[in-house]
Amino acid sequence: MAASVADTPAQAAPVDLNAVLSDRIRGIGTSQIGLVADRGRDDPEVVKLWIGEGDLPTPPFIVEAAHRAMLAGHTRYTTSLGLPALREALGAYHARHWGVEIPPDRFAVTAGGMNAIMQAAQVLLEPGDEIIIPSPAWPNLREAVRIAGGVPVAVPYRRLPDGRFTLPLADIEAALTPRTRVIMINSPSNPTGWTMPLSEMTALRDLARARGLWILSDEVYAHFTYGNRIAPSFLQICEPDDRLIVTNTFSKNWAMTGWRAGWVIFPRGLAPTFAKLGQYSTTSISTFVQHACIAALNEGDGFIRTMVDRCAEARAILVDGLSRLPGVTAAPPDGAFYLMARMGGDEPSLDLALRLLREAKVGVAPGTAFGPEGEGLVRICFAISPDLAREAVARLSGVLGRDGRTGRGSGPA
Repeated sequence: MAASVADTPAQAAPVDLNAVLSDRIRGIGTSQIGLVADRGRDDPEVVKLWIGEGDLPTPPFIVEAAHRAMLAGHTRYTTSLGLPALREALGAYHARHWGVEIPPDRFAVTAGGMNAIMQAAQVLLEPGDEIIIPSPAWPNLREAVRIAGGVPVAVPYRRLPDGRFTLPLADIEAALTPRTRVIMINSPSNPTGWTMPLSEMTALRDLARARGLWILSDEVYAHFTYGNRIAPSFLQICEPDDRLIVTNTFSKNWAMTGWRAGWVIFPRGLAPTFAKLGQYSTTSISTFVQHACIAALNEGDGFIRTMVDRCAEARAILVDGLSRLPGVTAAPPDGAFYLMARMGGDEPSLDLALRLLREAKVGVAPGTAFGPEGEGLVRICFAISPDLAREAVARLSGVLGRDGRTGRGSGPA
């Protein structure tokens, strides 16, 4: 006999499991870069300049090194700090470019630069500790700090009349509190292109020493400078026992974004700590990828120069073309491969980015993706071919030039 409706157990109301997650995880912000990219990532007509990724493929000599390693059986676990040969190659790379001697036991190989930053945050931060982050800043920096229980404290860059950015040391010092534990520096900066001179690095080092603070230096874009050979590194002025952690990645220099390989450099004596942290987070990155990384370090200096030269040409095309438009301020950045441009008017950055996607078929990142200090700006990645840069200028000029003629968005800049 069939059960009656009255005999059927009442179905429990659905539970929102998000509500019972940890506060830190529920508080993770949504990427505005992703919000824009999701609207156009599958459209082949869009010129995609929103993500920090070059348009060149990984060089064949790196791919072939990974292939040879797989065929040779390098597909098993290895030490959590990374292959000794890779850490030796990292030491040689830093000696070659910065003239510093870093022994292999001060390196740990990570699953990209993001994992390097996350490991540093986990090592350094107790819940409630504050970390100074110049802003606008790559949003992943803030969220990694929050996930680790820390409190990101934004120190805004100052914007000069010509559109370039500067960061007075006094502004950093004014933001310090008894809870400050770390000062984060990303130089050359994503998204501003600001590059910290060695003299200012020395002054910041002295401040950190005097206050007992850590410096966390993200030096991913060091090769991408325009007019200088290479950006300075805190490694050039710090001792092995200084409270300094440097993070880096293979992604940008060698077009290896999808390989997920990076590294962290830590003070003398912390190898056991990072070995344990790596063991319990990733165990190790793929062994054959590490062999590919050795090839990148040992054979890839020429490819880096090619990348930087292409970026320099695309940078010049974008700056020249956009600066001719009414209401647009596009100063050439000193480093990295991003143009942080003000496009006039009072249109919110996210709205402007979505409109440029619709009307110009150009994907840019809204400035507010990098914090409220980015309002009124958009970020354009110029790690692209000169031809693509010219196409982007032509499309943006069609929309922004029309805006200037019609007065659309012509409020205060």
